[in-house]
Amino acid sequence: MSTEFDLEALLAARGEERYDLHTRHLNPQLPRMLHTIGFDKVYERAEGAHFWDAEGNDYLDMLAGFGVMGLGRHHPVVRKALHDVLDLSLADLTRFDCQPLPGLLAERLLAHSPHLDRVFFGNSGTEAVETALKFARFATGRPRVLYCDHAFHGLTTGSLSVNGENGFRDGFAPLLPDTPVPLGDLDALARELKKGDVAALIVEPIQGKGVHESPTGYLRAAQELLHRHKALLIADEVQTGLGRTGDFYAYQHEDGVEPDLVCVAKALSGGYVPVSATLGKDWIFKKVYSSMDRVLVHSASFGSNAQAMAAGLAVLSVMEDEQIVARARTTGELLKSRLAALVGEYELLADVRGRGLMIGIEFGRPDSLKLRGRWTMLQAARKGLFAQMVVVPLLQRHRILTQVSGDHLEVIKLIPPLVIDEADVERFLDAFTAVMDDAHSGGGLMWDFGRTLIKQAVAGR
Repeated sequence: MSTEFDLEALLAARGEERYDLHTRHLNPQLPRMLHTIGFDKVYERAEGAHFWDAEGNDYLDMLAGFGVMGLGRHHPVVRKALHDVLDLSLADLTRFDCQPLPGLLAERLLAHSPHLDRVFFGNSGTEAVETALKFARFATGRPRVLYCDHAFHGLTTGSLSVNGENGFRDGFAPLLPDTPVPLGDLDALARELKKGDVAALIVEPIQGKGVHESPTGYLRAAQELLHRHKALLIADEVQTGLGRTGDFYAYQHEDGVEPDLVCVAKALSGGYVPVSATLGKDWIFKKVYSSMDRVLVHSASFGSNAQAMAAGLAVLSVMEDEQIVARARTTGELLKSRLAALVGEYELLADVRGRGLMIGIEFGRPDSLKLRGRWTMLQAARKGLFAQMVVVPLLQRHRILTQVSGDHLEVIKLIPPLVIDEADVERFLDAFTAVMDDAHSGGGLMWDFGRTLIKQAVAGR
């Protein structure tokens, strides 16, 4: 007879071992990195856009679990939906029936992109991309996929093939046939399409690495070029979708853009359950699933599971009821405009860009001799150290969690839960201003920490 499993008791007994357990049994570099930059915190609970530690200190989340927590943590509607679906004891994942929840979620999703017809449900953003790549190559009968410089589409072998950062690709070759093109460069796209072997272009309407938006008119012109050469447009909306940029999908900021395939994940389950969706045109799905013999030619063991589908339906319901897309647009405009107004005040602050609640803050070479020398020293050690110097005091002194936008980038990316309010915006602005004041004073803890980072960077070479 099995004994009762007590999760609360297990965490109470072993929770303090968390960093040691990771060091011994998981990626050993994660706890090492967190300790080095002072991010080795112990968070006890979370709700909405906030965490609390054991002492009851409140932390503002401007990271949203890399965009997963679109509605913040533990939204009551999504939480109730998961309790409900478990209590129903559904005959889930029999694989030889058609449950209603996947069809209902597909219907709700497709209502936001009426030019698309069908959905494949998987478990992660990289799996959504893998699905799109497979479908595009099969539907067109062509092997090569184009992607943009500095793109990020995932880390499994297929999605890694269209990853624009060599740091992720190094050591994992050979990958799929692929070719990078600069974001916004239509001439480069046309040159590749003329070779006649291109299945698709995959593109993030706003790149997560560095927060670079596709130029106005680019997506529509690229779509026309692709279709003229019988190739497909794949929109990777894994991070930018579901209201993040102030529209349901980021490609919808540009009139007339109708991708052939759209990849969705991250925020679709409210952060509770792994889930992804690849939306596509009817003819593409019918070509892949062309006969009963091919009914399982592309599938996922946990795809369309009841918990993920219920969470997805609850998330879409909350987004509509609470007008989440409009809130992200309004709050994002407030935050971006207030940050942009600081560019002229701080010489280390070079640019503020993005849409909705996906905002990039870029730092650049200062003009004054005193600051220029320190900046040059940091850049010589490792590009990206100044942005890390900003992220650290935001957490250490102001209890605000942020991230550097990518390796060797002097950019901080803000992708908070879409439920942050004006008070949260003011809290971030006050903290960011204080950190900038300290950096421009030429002394203080920031530059002391910079010396620590330089030592780490040099030692890591």
